[in-house]
Amino acid sequence: MEKAAPEVIDTLEATFHEAARVMSPAGLHDYMEGAKGLCNLGRGTDVVLSFLEEMPAVVQECGEDVIRDCVEAAMKLSSMTSGQVIALLFASLPTAARRLGDPELLRGYLTLIHQLSAKAARGLRPMLGNIDQLLSMLTLSGLKRWANFGADAYRRDLNNLVKYFNLDSADSKKMLQKERRGTLFVDTQRKLNFYLRALWGRDFFLRPAAADHEGFKPYCENHVMHLPDAVDAIGAVSGLELYRAQSAHLAAHLSYTISAMPKEGLSPAQMFFVGLIEDARVEYRAAKEFPGLRKLWGNLLAVDPEGATEHPTVPLLERFAHCLNDVSQRTGDDELDSIAANFHSEIDARQDDNQFSFDLGMELFQRLADRKEVPSLRVLESIRLPYRDDNRIVWAFDAFDWESHGTEYLPAWQRQVRKYVSAVEMAHEVDCELAGDDAQEVWVCSTEFMPYEDAGEATVSFNDMWGKEPISAPYHYQEWDYQVQLYRPDWATVYERRATKGDPDEVDRILIEYKPIAHKIKHIIDRLSPQGVQRERNLEDGDEIDINAAVDAMISIRMGKQPNTRITMRNVIKNRDLAVTVLLDLSESTNDKMAGSDKTVLELTREAATLVCTAISGIGDPFAVHGFASDGRHDVHYYRFKDFRQKFSQEVKARLDGMKGGLSTRMGAAMRHAGHHLLRQPERRKLLLLVTDGEPADVDERDPQHLRHDTKKAVEELYSRGILTYCLTLDPNADTYVKRIFGANNYTIVDHVDRLPEKLPTLFASLTS
Repeated sequence: MEKAAPEVIDTLEATFHEAARVMSPAGLHDYMEGAKGLCNLGRGTDVVLSFLEEMPAVVQECGEDVIRDCVEAAMKLSSMTSGQVIALLFASLPTAARRLGDPELLRGYLTLIHQLSAKAARGLRPMLGNIDQLLSMLTLSGLKRWANFGADAYRRDLNNLVKYFNLDSADSKKMLQKERRGTLFVDTQRKLNFYLRALWGRDFFLRPAAADHEGFKPYCENHVMHLPDAVDAIGAVSGLELYRAQSAHLAAHLSYTISAMPKEGLSPAQMFFVGLIEDARVEYRAAKEFPGLRKLWGNLLAVDPEGATEHPTVPLLERFAHCLNDVSQRTGDDELDSIAANFHSEIDARQDDNQFSFDLGMELFQRLADRKEVPSLRVLESIRLPYRDDNRIVWAFDAFDWESHGTEYLPAWQRQVRKYVSAVEMAHEVDCELAGDDAQEVWVCSTEFMPYEDAGEATVSFNDMWGKEPISAPYHYQEWDYQVQLYRPDWATVYERRATKGDPDEVDRILIEYKPIAHKIKHIIDRLSPQGVQRERNLEDGDEIDINAAVDAMISIRMGKQPNTRITMRNVIKNRDLAVTVLLDLSESTNDKMAGSDKTVLELTREAATLVCTAISGIGDPFAVHGFASDGRHDVHYYRFKDFRQKFSQEVKARLDGMKGGLSTRMGAAMRHAGHHLLRQPERRKLLLLVTDGEPADVDERDPQHLRHDTKKAVEELYSRGILTYCLTLDPNADTYVKRIFGANNYTIVDHVDRLPEKLPTLFASLTS
């Protein structure tokens, strides 16, 4: 560095002591390497000086992991703007780090600067000069909206663009007031820490989260409370009081939850109702120790929300939540008032038992389900309880030993033991075959378990009579937002469900109906089947002598002719080394009959899946047949009809026949989940074959471009990890979007839908030959 820029040595000596005080040796190494890289950048010494002077203050606020991000951001900007602007960026970082208070938010700020350098480069200098004022009034989300508005509005008007970012125009000030939030997290964090410490006598970890989408809720993850980066006053309740209510509610969960509740077999709606009662339980427990908290939460529950709701059950549940907080309140619904009365009569005796919340929540769900008044999960989650969290902690709580700083321990009596036993052990030892999912010990029979009281005459098992298909734990996937060019983390949630079983004979009937096509598929199989070990002859550098070729060479020598020198051979293993997932779109539109056909799209999809199963099974490639549909981003249904190592058995045929269509098409999340399973396969080549009848769409997304761009991003993500995605679409109008999503050579449009059963196996053959 001394050779590259000797003039910065004095500054380095002055700042190194402060840097060493706040950085580890690894951080200091990144700090010095960053300065060296900026010296070699050739953008002047001001950039290096600004980096050396400002970075210790940034590290003190957000940690040393952001050093590399800051240097990388400067490197990107170097080809797009001047060295003075890069120096201004470094000068703004201590303010940004102090006001944002979180490394992820600081990385978001750097991303915003990079985006603006491409859209409105002339606005960067005035904006960075006013960053202190901007971040004192706006969150990162608000700053993004304010900046993007100016960049889009004045893209061709450079004079007004500079005025906008310099806060000199009326539009700039109006947008600033529009995006300004009432209370910023960074201004209240210390107060909240003292508040919680005064109540519970211990520290809690608080971090801001970018509340940049409608319906954001606080959450607790890894014992860290994530609160919105800004809130507005609600009625007479100030922003500070709202923050206190949110943090106290999360602290109550952490303080009065002993173990996570079992969620196996529960639908998302059932989990919502159980969580609603669990919220009331932990609040009762906290209010018993600190009576003032009941009033704090009650003031927010008593506020009449503005605007109409999508479903009449939502305001009813809002009143019900208030009833659980205040025994004097009523909902006006006799059944719900009865449940609230049961809560108040039993809560004192069961205040530490979250099974009480489970039982009462399931009762609440069943009452509303019997009345057919349970709305979709998306509508349920729009309930207007502004201080409540998203309840992920209810289902994923793990005990934390604060005194040993992270040593986790779960007492043996809290662990659920699962044993796999024979039918004889099950019959002689089990006390109750129908115990709940929360039993301390669960026995699983290795075979179908029949009612033994019938002395061998039973034909229907316990599982068939009372069993319920389990729902997997949630899988969270990011989603691409093309408008801000950022990923929304953990935005879509996928739940795996088992498809209901139908009649396997129907699948056999399909094979009989398409017997001519099946005969054609057999020729495809014979052509593609791997031949095992093959001998490559006539080689000069093979692995062993080819006796026949050697004898012919000796004969040629004896006859005085020039012998063939290629007398060796090599044994080569021929295998395809390919894993395939066939992903079927099972949205509501698949129930429609296609023009010119008496069959629905779903029936044709089932027939095509059957034939492709026959084809791939004959070749021997490991393959899976999965399907998907969605009811908003929180509930993407994923069905596994056949898995990779599973044979094309009667059970698989039954599940294929039980295939049903419904809901919407959130394609990106389903493809990422299919990729999750494909990446676990050992094969080198991986293919995701998507069969759909339309474009990506969902009930909670009005912008048709959003899910198209996310699906395109999912295709790129999978390709970068070695998975080729190919789309077979039945939409005759797909030319307008399918090429942009999947690429020029990675899609086929089926013009005659009734040829789908024939088209899919032949397409697979052409892709994998």
